[in-house]
Amino acid sequence: VLQERLTRSKKMEALGLLAGGVAHDLNNVLSGIVSYPDLLLLDMDDDDPLKKPINTIRSSGQKAAAIVQDLLTLARRGVVTSQVLNLNSLIDEYLQSPEHKKMMSLNHAITVHKDLEEDLPNISGSPIHLKKTLMNLLSNAAEAQPGGGGITIATRSRYLDRPVRGYDQVDAGEYIIVSVSDHGEGIDPVDLPHIFEPFYTKKVMGRSGTGLGMAVVWGTVQDHSGYIDVQSTPGKGTCFTLYFPMTRLEMKSKEGGDTPLDAIKGNGESILVVDDVEEQRTIAQVLLERLNYSVKAVSSGEKAISHIRENPVDLLVLDMIMDPGIDGLDTYRGILVHRPAQKAIIASGYAETSRVRKALSLGAGPYVKKPYTIVNIGKAVQEALKASA
Repeated sequence: VLQERLTRSKKMEALGLLAGGVAHDLNNVLSGIVSYPDLLLLDMDDDDPLKKPINTIRSSGQKAAAIVQDLLTLARRGVVTSQVLNLNSLIDEYLQSPEHKKMMSLNHAITVHKDLEEDLPNISGSPIHLKKTLMNLLSNAAEAQPGGGGITIATRSRYLDRPVRGYDQVDAGEYIIVSVSDHGEGIDPVDLPHIFEPFYTKKVMGRSGTGLGMAVVWGTVQDHSGYIDVQSTPGKGTCFTLYFPMTRLEMKSKEGGDTPLDAIKGNGESILVVDDVEEQRTIAQVLLERLNYSVKAVSSGEKAISHIRENPVDLLVLDMIMDPGIDGLDTYRGILVHRPAQKAIIASGYAETSRVRKALSLGAGPYVKKPYTIVNIGKAVQEALKASA
């Protein structure tokens, strides 16, 4: 059993490396498709005949970016920051979401039952990744019952005083457990060891997504320091049980609503963009100039350090992975020698989590994901500038 788990882990690690490399390249390509429509739409009248097709381009780009995020999750590069959250609330939010309603419209004869423990303690995690995990598990459970049926989603809090052996071995500790069970076709024992591998599917291609669904579930659980168990009997149904470490921390209050552009505009502060890809430098510079910042851009960490010696700036926007030359972390370290209080944000489409966390611990922050949108880069810059030096 231990050898099986080790082999599975090695295989997923190799697939993750491949997925991460693809995601990095795709993010660079997607940046223009996602970022420039934002700018074009700002200058368009509501009745402009080009507004609808440009919105379509932006929407398509965002969907492609979401697939890249699935690849990053598989590559174990998707979760950099997390927040305190409650799985009961998250489940309720997902069940009201357009994504869930669309899935139910495709599966009319399916009903979803909730069995949620009252006063469930919190976990620490990423709401986006956990909702995607719920979506994938519920979608699979629905498709396993083509003639209709029920899906039960349940939560429990549990203290395990000894390890539990299942698909994964779950160590002793305090956990929040979420399970998704169905009474469908079940999984053949031959297939069970392979279900979390990308593109390993028995489904009809084209209707059931990208073939990354269960790989995303696996990656998300791993990134949350959790465990997963699968029990399935052909012809009788399947139950996925996910274990997430409990936290005693309390949730922060939510900030609601869309962000108006005026709320994230600057006051002429100086920003230096550091990125080895010319298109990325241009996109960041154009977006930030539109937000009323004074922006310069350089193509390497070495040039950034040289520039900062003679030309102090209010903020750096640092790409994490640059080639050739030094990366974002080493660039920031070099700059801190000359400007110990230098503010910075780290930007990347594919980030070595340990390098990002090290840069954040040195004072950089927040982290912003590529591809850029005018809102995500604007919010990150504003937050960094407001932070005390």
